[in-house]
Amino acid sequence: QVQLVESGGGLVQPGGSLRLSCEASGFSLDNYAIGWFRQAPGKEREGVACINGSDGKRYLAGSVRGRFTMSRDNARNSWYLQMNNLKPEDTAVYYCVAVPGPRYGLGVPWEYDNWGQGTQVTVSS
Repeated sequence: QVQLVESGGGLVQPGGSLRLSCEASGFSLDNYAIGWFRQAPGKEREGVACINGSDGKRYLAGSVRGRFTMSRDNARNSWYLQMNNLKPEDTAVYYCVAVPGPRYGLGVPWEYDNWGQGTQVTVSS
């Protein structure tokens, strides 16, 4: 049974940093595309970052490029989102996601069949 457990959200001032973690069980990262989506109040879910399992290629949304970095640790079956220089518009619930097979881009929410419970990130002074 696939399970994703997130941690690391919180309240941070603009310009600050947070690191989100997602620990997975029930599958191998080598065979899955993994990533992060977010949903701000009143907005649709949007893809933030993704790593294709087979080749490790990374994809980032334009709005976070240069500020966010996604990484994975296959030995720990975990992946991470390092968020630097956070802005108020980054405020959202962040979800880790996973789907078997390759993904060559961020994709859309319905392409991912495994979701974490979500963790709130609030950027405010």
